[in-house]
Amino acid sequence: MTTPRRRDGDSVGGLRDGSATFEELRERAIALRREGLSRRQIRDRLKVSNNDLLNRLLEGEPPPDWTKRPNARDDLRTRAREMRRQGMTYDRIQLELGCSKSSISLWVRDLPKPDRPPRTREEASAIAKRGWEATLRRREIERQQTKLAAAREIGAMTDRELFLVGVGLYWSEGSKSKPHRHSEAVVFINSDPGVIQTYLAWLSLLGVEPDRIRYRVMIHESAQVADAEQYWADLVGVDVGTLEKTTLKKHNPKTVRKNVGALYRGCLVVRTLKGADLYRRIEGWWYGIVVGARSTI
Repeated sequence: MTTPRRRDGDSVGGLRDGSATFEELRERAIALRREGLSRRQIRDRLKVSNNDLLNRLLEGEPPPDWTKRPNARDDLRTRAREMRRQGMTYDRIQLELGCSKSSISLWVRDLPKPDRPPRTREEASAIAKRGWEATLRRREIERQQTKLAAAREIGAMTDRELFLVGVGLYWSEGSKSKPHRHSEAVVFINSDPGVIQTYLAWLSLLGVEPDRIRYRVMIHESAQVADAEQYWADLVGVDVGTLEKTTLKKHNPKTVRKNVGALYRGCLVVRTLKGADLYRRIEGWWYGIVVGARSTI
């Protein structure tokens, strides 16, 4: 069987049709492309098994419109190809667009490599750092967009939805009676301001009057205690002087803590006076949720 050869005499691999020259195959490939065939269809029609050879056969011939699938990244791909034609490197394209190098390579691999002077190790490191920072910024934007879209899915809550959320919150974070320590006090502790606000909204829904609620801060003694007390008082809408005595946790120098700095405000303890009856109802509500959940399995 005769091995196909290019016009310059070089062998052409990846062909099963040994009777055709490279130029003849290229003419046939371009004709099939202009008829609207995809790369896979052309490859099967011409019996070409080598993708590099197929790239050479179709070089400069655009794909038909029907093979272009809608994709949110099409605009990035177009811009990346244009920047590559202008002689930009993968690092520069990544810096400008915030795309990964693997995606850029996939988009522009059929374009010629630009001539570029050698760069120092420091220059290469700086470019890589800027490219990674651009990628991180893009990811953060995507992360925030996802969170915002998820928040919109919740919308306004009904009283029943808030009621069920509150029961779950309390049973996760509130104090509970134990066989070894019988107690029916309604005490809730958390460091998340959003959780505290949701819990207080739940108490209000249940008809618990504000004068039955007491607040106390728990925090490490090495923190900015006064600032934390003022923060929690402002959050729940009370005078800082009405807070119960703050509980200070002793500082252990051997412990490497991550919750430090200006944003560390400890936890807020929310205690409901005369809460025995409320505690019993909370326990019953939680049991009802558990039974209801089991029935759906």
